[in-house]
Amino acid sequence: MTAQTPQVQNRTMTTQSTRRDLLRLMALAPALELRAAERHMFLSLNSVLISGRVKWPDFARLAAKVGFPGTDVALTPAMEAGASATRDLLAQLKVKPAVLDFPVEFRKDDAAFEATLPKLKAAAPFAAAIGCPRMVTYIMSSSPIPKDELRKTYKARFSECARILAGSNVRLGLEFLGPLHLRKAFPHEFIWRMNEMLEFAKECGPNVGLLLDVWHWHHAGATTQDIIDAGRDAIVHVHFNDAPNLPPEQIRDNQRLLPGEGVINLVGFLQALQKIGYTDALSVEVFGRLKDVPPEEAAKRGLEASLAVFKKAGVPEG
Repeated sequence: MTAQTPQVQNRTMTTQSTRRDLLRLMALAPALELRAAERHMFLSLNSVLISGRVKWPDFARLAAKVGFPGTDVALTPAMEAGASATRDLLAQLKVKPAVLDFPVEFRKDDAAFEATLPKLKAAAPFAAAIGCPRMVTYIMSSSPIPKDELRKTYKARFSECARILAGSNVRLGLEFLGPLHLRKAFPHEFIWRMNEMLEFAKECGPNVGLLLDVWHWHHAGATTQDIIDAGRDAIVHVHFNDAPNLPPEQIRDNQRLLPGEGVINLVGFLQALQKIGYTDALSVEVFGRLKDVPPEEAAKRGLEASLAVFKKAGVPEG
C-alpha cells in the first residue's frame, strides 16, 4: 500500500472535516427551522403606558419585572451607558429591544435638520450593536406648508437619513396620523392614509417603512387587507391600543383605551399581522389612561389586556 503524502493527508482530513460539518448542519436544520417557525410577534412596554414616570434603565427593569417580553429603548440614556452595557442589561433582564427613538429634527428648517444628523450617524451603529435595528417617528397629517412643497422637503430629508441608517442595516418606520382633528389642525392636509404613507416611505429608501399604530390605522379607515397587501417588509414597528366609540368629529388623539376596551378590530389586525409573518414588537401605547395608577400596576394592566386580545385572536405571543 502506497503511503499518502502530507499534502494528500491534509486534503483528506479537510474533506472529512467538511463532510462532518455538513452532516452536523443537516442534523441541526430541522431544529433551526422549528426555532424560526416558533418566532412570534411580542409585546413591548412603551413609556406612555406609565405616563413617562420611570426612566431608563429602570424602565427596562420594570418591563422585565412585569413580564413584558420586550422594551422600547430610550436612545439618549442608553447611548450614554454604551452599547456593551445596554446589551448586557437586556440580556440579564431577558427582554428584547423593540425600537429606538429617531433623533433627527426634520420638522423645522434646514439648519435644525443638519444640526441633528450627527446624532443619527452615532445612533445607527449603536442600534445595530444592541440588536435593535429599528427607529420610528411620526409625521403630522396637516401643516402650514402646502402638501407638495412639504412632501418634497420631507422626501429629501428622509432619503438622506435612510442612507445613513442603511450603513448599519437599520430601518426607519414612519407613522401616519388618522384622527380628523389632526388632519384639520393646520390649513394644508398632509399624508394620513396608510397606503399613501407606505408609498412615500418606499420613495425615501428601501429601508423605510411604516410605524403601524392600530389607532391611526382604524381612524384612517385602513383595513386588514391593507396590511396583507403591504406585506411583512413594509412594517417596521407596531403600536397597540384601542379606541372609544365616538364619531370622527369628537375623537381626540389622547383618548386611547387599553386593548380590548374599545371598538377597533384588534382581532383582525393581529391576524393580519400573523398572516404576513410579522415577528417583531407591538408596543402598548396608551396615553394617560392609567396616569393615576402606580407605574408597575399600569404596566401590568397594559400587558394583561393585550395578552387577552392575543388569546382571543388565537395569535401566539413570543
